[in-house]
Amino acid sequence: YIETTKPLVIVTGPGPGSGKLATCLSQLYHDNKRGIKSGYAKFETFPIWNIPLKHPVNVAYEAATADLKDLNIIDPFHLETYGKTAVNYNRDVEIFPVLKRILERVSSGESIYKSPTDMGVNRAGFGIIDDEVVREAAKQEIIRRYFWYKADYAKGIADKDAYTRVEVLMEGFKLVPEDRRVVIPAREVRNGKPGIGKDNKCGAAIELKNGVIATGKRSVLMNATSSVILNAIKIVSGIPDNIHLLSPNVIESIQGLKKDILNEKNIRLNLEETMIALGISATTNPTAQLALSSLKELYGCEMHSTHILSSTDESVLHKLGINVTCDPNFPSEDLYIG
Repeated sequence: YIETTKPLVIVTGPGPGSGKLATCLSQLYHDNKRGIKSGYAKFETFPIWNIPLKHPVNVAYEAATADLKDLNIIDPFHLETYGKTAVNYNRDVEIFPVLKRILERVSSGESIYKSPTDMGVNRAGFGIIDDEVVREAAKQEIIRRYFWYKADYAKGIADKDAYTRVEVLMEGFKLVPEDRRVVIPAREVRNGKPGIGKDNKCGAAIELKNGVIATGKRSVLMNATSSVILNAIKIVSGIPDNIHLLSPNVIESIQGLKKDILNEKNIRLNLEETMIALGISATTNPTAQLALSSLKELYGCEMHSTHILSSTDESVLHKLGINVTCDPNFPSEDLYIG
């Protein structure tokens, strides 16, 4: 029991099954034993109860929880009590009779909630002012989830059901993976097309805020992720493509450290090492400094890689605020990608 003094207490947790509801019920029970009249409500974002069941936003929620096997359904308790249609999801609907009984036993009175929808505080639907924009964004989220689950399946950390469920959701809107604009340019870099070259094995593409798509490929100096980020900030900064941002001495020093001291086989610079090299180069190179200051312009951009990213590259991209997906291909025959 956690003694509280505030009239409103918010309980948060890292996702489903983290103990939020159990904590609240425990608090209600002990409050009641102490003569404190308290109640419970949940802040629910998805699914949105007052938009259609098959609206892309609600379907995107199903895609986001495909690994949990959540399904959006019409709340039967809400329909029976109020004669109104409301969208909820299977886990809340299934457990509602049990939860309602617990609340009544804990509070020694009839529950004020007649349906699981009643328990949720959800105003998200009223915030939609441009439905077409929201629909398109939701469809893109469904495609992103498809790529994430398929990559996780290739890495052995998700089952096949997750991405096949998202495939079914995509079919409902006639979506294909290539509807994500950065997918085809990234694959063209990898597979080769006139003017790009062949047999690069790894490619990446990022869509900038003005709609321009920058690409990058793996080289002897750096991986494809590093390459595409450098090319992107060149475009944003207006720096000509033939201008080098990283000092050759810095690159040589890092590669020498990896090869001669750390005994690493892969001496290409990953994204974290590339960002460090850019930061060092910026101390003596005004052009590198300009590029470095443009990194914040990549926040919210969309990126796709033709290979599964290392945890290091994923972490840096996350910190930059870039929405990244990847094809379920390993960058080499060495399956360790940590």
